[in-house]
Amino acid sequence: MFKKKNAWTKSKNPNSKRYKNDLANYLDGRAIKCVTERIDGIEEVVGKSGAIIKKEDELIIYSSQDVLLRTKIEDLYAWELLSLEGVVITAHDLEHGGEERTVIAFYSYWRQLED
Repeated sequence: MFKKKNAWTKSKNPNSKRYKNDLANYLDGRAIKCVTERIDGIEEVVGKSGAIIKKEDELIIYSSQDVLLRTKIEDLYAWELLSLEGVVITAHDLEHGGEERTVIAFYSYWRQLED
C-alpha cells in the first residue's frame, strides 16, 4: 500500500556498507577544484581540477590528469566538511601500493551568470 521512500530508510551508521554506498553515489560525478593530502598533520596540494568517480565497487579521485586515489567503497571512511565545500576521505589506496591515505577534495561550484 505504501512505498518506502529512500530518505526514510537512509542509513545513519557511517561504518555500514549501505551508508558508504549511498555516500559514493552522492559523490559520483562531482567536479573538484583542488585536492590536498594530509601527511603528518600538514596539508599539501596534490592536484587541481578533476572529478570524483564511482566505478562498480571502487571510488576514484581523478585530478591533474592522474588517478590520485582509488579505493574500494566498503573500505573507505568519508565525511563532508561542515561548510559542505568538500569531502575528507581516508582509505587504503589501491593505486599506490595499498597505503592508507587521507585526502580532502574541494568541490567546484559552477553557477550560471545573470543576464
